[in-house]
Amino acid sequence: DTNYSDTTGTGMVAWNWKAGGAAVSNSDGDITSSVSANTTAGFSIVSWTGSGTLDDTVGHGLGVTPSLFIFKAVTGSDNWPVWQESFGVDSNMYFDTTGALYDGNQPDRFPTLPTPSVFTPGNAANIGGTGLAIITYCFHSVEGYSKVGKYTGNSSTDGTFVYTGFSPAYVMLKALGVGNWNIVDNKRDTYNPAAHYIYANSTSVNSVSTVLDFTSNGFKLRINDSYWNTDSIIYIAFAESPFKTSNAR
Repeated sequence: DTNYSDTTGTGMVAWNWKAGGAAVSNSDGDITSSVSANTTAGFSIVSWTGSGTLDDTVGHGLGVTPSLFIFKAVTGSDNWPVWQESFGVDSNMYFDTTGALYDGNQPDRFPTLPTPSVFTPGNAANIGGTGLAIITYCFHSVEGYSKVGKYTGNSSTDGTFVYTGFSPAYVMLKALGVGNWNIVDNKRDTYNPAAHYIYANSTSVNSVSTVLDFTSNGFKLRINDSYWNTDSIIYIAFAESPFKTSNAR
């Protein structure tokens, strides 16, 4: 068997998010869910089973409207649907592909915007189908700690600056057009410019190219590339030193 997490002599990188411990039952939505929520960090893990009903809601346990959802069926080989706050209704992307945004033409998914208590996944076969067991990862921005957002590239190596309000330790970004889910962190690159990145949607090894600078209050693109800086781009970033104590690098 191939062991992708402990191969002798192979460098590894890992990112970990702590939820809220043992899951508790949540009946805020039409569908009862099991939720482990870290409300301080704006992150919850939700386990639930699809009903096949378009407008059924699911409780997420955060008390604040989430900005990003990542879904995966527990069994089978379905894609990983993603919804981000800039998409609007009837829209999604896939976390495991390079595909572009399906913008407003997916009437069987995300028919209603989320609220501080629930989300409405829809009844698509891979996200809310009858009897389908689903895990959902829910995020919202937390000042000084995390930021979910969108920016527009400028097609220049003197690239767009993206304000987060902290010095990032981790940034994942994806063009709304065709492109990879790029991940950059401050463990593989301990000083600017950041050049090592991998793809969340691929088994590829590190790629190397000057892509961005981490700054004391955000990140600045240093590449003219459609996957990074010539399109509308969504991102999620997490702080190097959380909660308003960030320092310049």
